[in-house]
Amino acid sequence: MVEFREYLEQGYYPFYFDKFSNYKIKLNETINTVLEVDIPSIFKIEYQNIRNLKKLLMILCQSVPYTPNITELLNKMEMGSDYRTLYRYLDYLHKAKIITLMRPVTKGDNIFAKPEKIYFNNSNLHYAYCDTPDIGTIREVFVKSMLFEHDVNIPKRGDFLIDGKFTLVLTSLRNSVSLHEVGGKNKGFKQIKDMKNSYIMADNIEIGGKNKIPLWLLGFLDL
Repeated sequence: MVEFREYLEQGYYPFYFDKFSNYKIKLNETINTVLEVDIPSIFKIEYQNIRNLKKLLMILCQSVPYTPNITELLNKMEMGSDYRTLYRYLDYLHKAKIITLMRPVTKGDNIFAKPEKIYFNNSNLHYAYCDTPDIGTIREVFVKSMLFEHDVNIPKRGDFLIDGKFTLVLTSLRNSVSLHEVGGKNKGFKQIKDMKNSYIMADNIEIGGKNKIPLWLLGFLDL
C-alpha cells in the first residue's frame, strides 16, 4: 500500500535539507517575504493591501478545492463589486507560485476570465495555510504540482487535460468510497471508456494496469 499523507507536508522546497531549521516556520517566512516584499516590488499594489492577499489565502482554504464564485468571494473579501482588483490579486498569487489558477482550455490566460478551480501551488503550502487540509484535495494538488512543466487545463470531460492530449480522471475524498482514493483502486473506467488517451490516477495501489496508473509514480517526474 502506498500512503502519501506523511510525505506531502514537507519536502517541496530545498530548505527541507537544512537540518538546523524548522521546515514549516521557514516556509511561512519565505511566503511572507514573497507577499510583503517581492509582490509589491513587481506589481502595482500598495503595501497596506498585502493583508488582502493574506486574507484571500485564508478564504481559499475553506473550500476543497476552491471552485470560485466571484460574487461570494468579493463579499468575503469586503471588496464591493471591484472584481478587476480581485482578479489581479489572484493573478499576483498565481505568478508568485503560491496558488495555481486552473482555467478551461477555451479561456486561455486572460487574467479577467473566471478560473474553474483554484489550488495552492503545492501540498506543502496547503498544509502550511489550512488548519484541516482535505486529503482528496491534497492529492489533486500533488498531481498538478508534479505536472508543472506540462500544459494542464480543465477539460469538458475528466479532471485534467495534459498537453491538450491526455485526459486524467481523479476523484476527491468527499466523493470517494475509499478513504485513500483519488481515482482510487475501486473506481471503474465508465467515465473514460470511450475517450482516447485517457487515464485514471489511482492512489492506494502499487501496480497499475490498463489505463490505471498509481499516483505515486508522478513523483518521479520532478527528478
